[in-house]
This record gives sequence, C-alpha cells and structure tokens, in this order.
Amino acid sequence: MKYLIVGLGNIGDEYANTRHNIGFIVADALAQEGSAVFKTERYGDIARLKYKSRILVVLKPSTFMNLSGKAIKYWLTKENIPVDNLLVITDDLALPTGVLRLRAKGGDGGHNGLINIIQELQSSKFARLRMGIGNEFAKGYQVDYVLGKWTKEEENIMIPKVKTAVEIVKSFVSIGAARTMNVFNTQEGKKKPDED
Repeated sequence: MKYLIVGLGNIGDEYANTRHNIGFIVADALAQEGSAVFKTERYGDIARLKYKSRILVVLKPSTFMNLSGKAIKYWLTKENIPVDNLLVITDDLALPTGVLRLRAKGGDGGHNGLINIIQELQSSKFARLRMGIGNEFAKGYQVDYVLGKWTKEEENIMIPKVKTAVEIVKSFVSIGAARTMNVFNTQEGKKKPDED
C-alpha cells in the first residue's frame, strides 16, 4: 500500500523554523527516521521510505502554503494514491501549543493551506494531523505570529511533539485513522492507559 504524507509549510530560509512550517519539520523528522533523503521534484521536495511494507511518499510542497492543493493533487495522481491514503500535517491556531489532533476529515478552520487543498481535491474527506501552535498574539498580528520563529519555551514543548507526530504518521499508515485517533487523541492532561 502507498500513502502520501504531506507536511505543509513555506519554502525559503526566511520561513525555516517558523510556527507555520511545523508540517515541514515533521516531514523532515519522518524522512530522517526512515533514512530517506528529500529530492526536489515537481511542485515540491519528495522523500520515499518504507514502513511495515507500506510505501510512504513524503511531500513538502514548493508551491507555498496557499497553493498546497496543486502539489497534493499532482502527487496523488502521479503516484496513483487514493485520497483515503492522504495525510496532511498542518499548524493550527485553534489548539494550544503542543496539542496534537488527528482527524479523518473536516473543514478548513480558516487555514489557507487547507482551504486550497479542499478546493483542489473537491473534498474535505482527507486525514489531517493538526498541530497546535497557540494563539498568543494581539489582534491584527496573526500573520506575524504564524510566520514568527518559535520561542525557546515553545521549542521545548514542540521538540518532543514532533517525535509524537512521527509516531502518529506511522500508526496512521499501519492501523488507519480511526484506531490511531483512539490511541493518540487523548484529552490534554490525561494519561493514556499505557502510561505510568
């Protein structure tokens, strides 16, 4: 089975390690764990790796956030991957920093990347891993906030969450969205049954 795993972000050094680029950061971590190397191809950087006999095509779109759907549509078609096997990793202002939520489908939540993906695919029925970046900004400063660099405190929260996100991706491709949500979408502050 083949899956398209997409980390959303913006290309360019000025966007590296910004809140909006958490999708790229997770994609890099996933590729690194699988000893895969990104190569620049059409509409993005692509890494290919195997996990439990699944083939993962990992995409970091080069179209910039607002046109992410163009790259995703192209690679779904090129690799003959069904939308059911698509997972998009994105930042989310509506969730506190470090909170992760997997959803099998859903709306755009005002996120420009998701808006474009839904438009291009003509569907909102694709899995997305939402990674909370908080909303600690003054009115009118949303763009500055999402395109801003992580604070040291945020980095301390997010670094282990990137590892968790990689585990969620691996779970998604092995046991599916529904079972993965049951395992990982725990209430913040509550421990999972297997935790001490």
